[in-house]
Amino acid sequence: MNVATATRAYLPRLVGFCCRRPRVVLAIALVAAALSLFAAQQRLGVTTDTGGMFASTLEWKQASDALDAAFPQNDNLLVAVIDAQIPEEADTTAAALTARLLADKTHFLSVTNPDASPYLQKNAFLLIDQKPLQDLLERTIDAQPFLGQLVADPSLRGLFSALGLVVEGVARHQADAASLAPSLEAFHRSLASAAAGRAKPLSWQNLLAGPLAAQAGKYRFVLARPKLDYSALEPGGAATEALRAAAASLPYIADHSARLRVTGSVALDDEEFATVVQGATYGLIGSFVLVILWLFLATRSWRLVVPILATLVLGLTLTTGFAALAVGTLNLISVAFAILFVGIAVDFSIQFSVRLRERRRAHPMMLDAMRETGRRAGAQILVASLATASGFLAFTPTDFVGVAQLGTIAGGGMLIAFVCTLTFLPAMIALCHPPEEPREVGPPPLRRLDPLIVRIHRPVLAVFLVLALLGLILTPLIPFDGDPLHTKNQHTEAVETLYDLMGDPLTNPYTIEVLRPSLADAAAAAKRLDHMSLVQDVLTLDSFVPQDQAAKLALIQDAASILDVTLTPPAAPPPYDAASLRRATMSLDAALTPILPQLAAADPLRGIAADLRHIATAPDATLLAANDALTRFLPLQLNRLRTALAATHVTMEDVPAGLKRDWLLPDGRARLQVLPAASVQNTAAIRQFVANVTQVLPDATGSAVWIVQSTATITGAFRIAAMSAVAAIAIILAVALRRPLDVLLVMAPLLVSAFLTVVLFSACGLSLNFANIIALPLLLGVGVSFNIYFVMNWRSGNTRFLGSATARAVMFSALTTGTAFGSLALSAHPGTASMGTLLLMSLFCTVITTLLFVPALLAVVPRPHVLLGGLKEEKLAA
Repeated sequence: MNVATATRAYLPRLVGFCCRRPRVVLAIALVAAALSLFAAQQRLGVTTDTGGMFASTLEWKQASDALDAAFPQNDNLLVAVIDAQIPEEADTTAAALTARLLADKTHFLSVTNPDASPYLQKNAFLLIDQKPLQDLLERTIDAQPFLGQLVADPSLRGLFSALGLVVEGVARHQADAASLAPSLEAFHRSLASAAAGRAKPLSWQNLLAGPLAAQAGKYRFVLARPKLDYSALEPGGAATEALRAAAASLPYIADHSARLRVTGSVALDDEEFATVVQGATYGLIGSFVLVILWLFLATRSWRLVVPILATLVLGLTLTTGFAALAVGTLNLISVAFAILFVGIAVDFSIQFSVRLRERRRAHPMMLDAMRETGRRAGAQILVASLATASGFLAFTPTDFVGVAQLGTIAGGGMLIAFVCTLTFLPAMIALCHPPEEPREVGPPPLRRLDPLIVRIHRPVLAVFLVLALLGLILTPLIPFDGDPLHTKNQHTEAVETLYDLMGDPLTNPYTIEVLRPSLADAAAAAKRLDHMSLVQDVLTLDSFVPQDQAAKLALIQDAASILDVTLTPPAAPPPYDAASLRRATMSLDAALTPILPQLAAADPLRGIAADLRHIATAPDATLLAANDALTRFLPLQLNRLRTALAATHVTMEDVPAGLKRDWLLPDGRARLQVLPAASVQNTAAIRQFVANVTQVLPDATGSAVWIVQSTATITGAFRIAAMSAVAAIAIILAVALRRPLDVLLVMAPLLVSAFLTVVLFSACGLSLNFANIIALPLLLGVGVSFNIYFVMNWRSGNTRFLGSATARAVMFSALTTGTAFGSLALSAHPGTASMGTLLLMSLFCTVITTLLFVPALLAVVPRPHVLLGGLKEEKLAA
């Protein structure tokens, strides 16, 4: 007795036993379900680590892990991104937030404010290129009289005295009005706001640094390493909330002058996993609701719907327990196994139940009908489950661990679903006692299509084959988007913030990093990269030791010698009150009035004159508020200027230990970071950027390399999985069907539907990514099920396809499967949604191929030898 014959003999006995002893089967199932739930509670976890979705044996992954291990301070970060109306507000907010987070030892391991480094502030002038530095110092020296007034009296009174010097210069035609216009316009805006009762601080950084102020960028950063709770749905959630709470009461955050947003790897992972899990939960609930509707339409009796649903719940529970034992930790992809199980496993129950309805017409006794259904449908469901499982399991041996886990879980789940369908489902049906079947089970509207397809089978085959050939041609041209950022929810704060940062090369996330044996080696590599068009800058520890110091120090010391006395603050600033401020206001207004006729209509001095008249008659509170707004950040900027002018020669020994640790290891190895040009923001540009850099640094890593190398790993895994799935399915069919022709009859439509999917996917302008690529090999397993049912029925002598109970089961299986896939397609997570979309497309192509191409194909094949019982089935179906 061969395997196929033994299977056909054993399965009816198994089904019959479960039908006779339903309570025993139910008790065993409940115990198994309880054990599975216990295992899931004890062992099943989740992770948002996208790096963990690739095998640690990959060279590029090892390089990335080595860099993370060498510089752990750069890994698992929460990044607070602060921007404000003026840079001083952002600086002040970042400093205050840093201080608060440093005091929170409960949620944070370390906190840094890189923009506030005393070393960088002291050497601010030395780190500027020589020509811009010279221009800045000359402009500062020209402003010496103005600065003198501000240093002597850092109040509105001193500011108006300084502006009086400007007015005097304009009156004598000794001041360059054009060069002063931007600064005077800034004074006018601040005075006008104060006069209107909406005092806004004036940026002295923008006034004194001029165009160089913009080089620091609009954003300030606070980098926090949180304590992660991996038992929580969002491991960094508590730390993120603590960060937001600390920032909420800061003055400029509270009055909306500054804005705080949180991004970084921790925030991105937390937001993504929350989106995925939320979508999977809602999708699972929605799937069950619609599945109930399709099941009722397919079976027409709640006495069959309830057993099917119970079988699904049991199978899903057992599969969850299997996942806990097999993988232990779910990732962003494998967490979708529940919806996939519901969508695919329900096909087995529908096939069994609908075919049972058909058997009941010939066998009124439930036990006889059960055994006959087990004999005729059991083997087909077994082959279908094995083929579907092989489609999943084909990913298991690949280096794409994320999908390999899903393949393991879902592959095992398909075998669990088969066992539940042939054991638990018959027992539940026996307990529910469905009524006898009074009418034909097959769909009457489709019955008339069978002869029509036979008549036009040649045109039908031609159309499908042409489309399949087109799909074969298009397959190598399908684009692959390897950027994981594109598979995240684009409307979360962390992702939107990251996109905002891309416009600045200094904050572009697509960087390349590499460890070099020494600092000298890193410096040599940096020189070789500097000329590349896609490289904006190359940073090493040497980047923080100023170049051309002799020439720059000469410029700085000359300026310091001129400005030293001017910038020396008085022992105690002269006191002021509202009355003295009002007198200064009226004095400046009096100086301005005579020269107004000679000023252009748009001259900012005209606006200042109008502002002065308003302030002069305003209440004391308004005048004091104007004083605070216009001079609040003046002392801060004057101190920065004094500090920068005191610069001295810097060597590597002067670089702070904390900054050194970010770039140099104790063993001498040095970190090198390559910043991309602003144009490097899409997959093609990233690929070219990586290709250029790796010609010089083959062992490079970093986010840009990660994207390119992970793409290669995923596409390689896809090729291996697709070929493995086809080979495994062919072997399973060869064992089950034992005739090469029958194997070809199942495989041909399977491949046709796959190529049709490629055509539809390409026509919609979609691209593959690391989330949806599983759909194509997966649908090889799903699609083969429908073809197996028809071919095995045809082999048994049944040449009526679309009017059969099998066609009805296929239609409603497709609806239930499509419902599950549709819930994925509606997910807010783009990666999950793209997986659902591709699965829906593949399912549509599979159903069309099964219902049209398969009957047309079988019409040109000689009628098979009818197996034992086939004539009886043919007569029953007629």
